[in-house]
Amino acid sequence: MNNLTFKYTILYVKNVTDTLIFFETAFGFKRAMLHESGDYGELDTGSTILSFSSLELMSSIGKKPGKVNATSPTFEIAFQTEDVPGALAKAIEAGATLVQNVEEMPWGQTTAYISDNNGFLIELCSPVAVQS
Repeated sequence: MNNLTFKYTILYVKNVTDTLIFFETAFGFKRAMLHESGDYGELDTGSTILSFSSLELMSSIGKKPGKVNATSPTFEIAFQTEDVPGALAKAIEAGATLVQNVEEMPWGQTTAYISDNNGFLIELCSPVAVQS
């Protein structure tokens, strides 16, 4: 029996406050918390928490975080919406960088890709259409 749950993802960023502000503005998430040190913060994103920790803090505890490479990502975060074009426009207005414009995928999903203010790849996607 598996007693594990996916609790949170932590992205290592240069400035936690700036990243929280970006995600609040670009995607409408609410801030769950920001530690008084400014080195750790969380967004209210549903049952799985999206967290941010400063590169400085991670380095100070021996984690040796790598640098984000927006042109060669190693993962992506996906946010689902019924309005991909609208979500894309809001994110770009907030300072996101366009990676791929809105596309209809053969499996019945609409997608678009951006990178955030740190260079992390983010997919904006509709639910996958159920084939009957």
